[in-house]
Amino acid sequence: MTVRNFTGPPPLDWDDLRVFLELARTGSLSAAARSLRLSHATVGRRLAALEEALGQTLVERRPDGYVLTGEGESVRALAEAMDERAQAIRRREGNGEGGGEDAGAGLTGTVRLTMTQALADRFVIPRLGPLRAAHPGLDLEVIADNRTLSLARREADLAIRLARPQRGDLVGRRLATLGYGLYAAPDAPDALIAYDESMAELPEALWLDRHGGGRRVAFRSNSVQGQLAAAVAGFGIAFLPCLLADGVPGLERRPLPGPPLTREAWLLVHRDRRDVPRVRAVIGHLVAVFSAEHARLEGR
Repeated sequence: MTVRNFTGPPPLDWDDLRVFLELARTGSLSAAARSLRLSHATVGRRLAALEEALGQTLVERRPDGYVLTGEGESVRALAEAMDERAQAIRRREGNGEGGGEDAGAGLTGTVRLTMTQALADRFVIPRLGPLRAAHPGLDLEVIADNRTLSLARREADLAIRLARPQRGDLVGRRLATLGYGLYAAPDAPDALIAYDESMAELPEALWLDRHGGGRRVAFRSNSVQGQLAAAVAGFGIAFLPCLLADGVPGLERRPLPGPPLTREAWLLVHRDRRDVPRVRAVIGHLVAVFSAEHARLEGR
């Protein structure tokens, strides 16, 4: 009979965590191997060792790449925070300074933001300059899309959405109230510019249906910026976010035939990502930007 000593789970190895973190960032075994200058076999072996040490499955292997499981998302958030702190220690050693470093200085890595195209192009992106100046090592990816990308699956780190989440492990903060108005060229015909059927359930589309007065719809689009362009071109009257249409040459604001419509902009982050320093820095910048321009966003 063979007697084996039970020694418990193997200890965690930081190199295994580092490999897992790069795989989580790239989503590809080959990309992680290239980034770390390791072989495919070494990356796979270290991932297996980490999963064995934790007793958890961290990734799902799919034909198009690797996707983190729920446990993998939690481990990634902790590993990101560890990596940030390790980088801070290296920076202090490199500077040869005994004093503390500002918690926001020298941040590196990528933060992914998702929001609508109009909000990204006309408001957020033009106001990211001070964030870049404060953290030149920080890389940003802005995914401008009307689709609801998943924060849990790491399709994005932060999302700005026009509705408060009703479920999910997300932390939300209301950024602003967005006002809407009717806009048209001075000589525009008494016709409407509206959403197409794919967007018919949006609050602004429903408002226009209710208060449009039975006018002919002369132009339809699933793009808010497309509707703005149609209004400038003189197709008719468009119901648009004030942040998009106020001050556009060739447009004037028309009186509302019904009660005003407002929507709330929420900044969302997965609970496991909110304490990652670079994510926290972007959150702070966005909150300050929206707070400073709340009157414009409301359309006042």
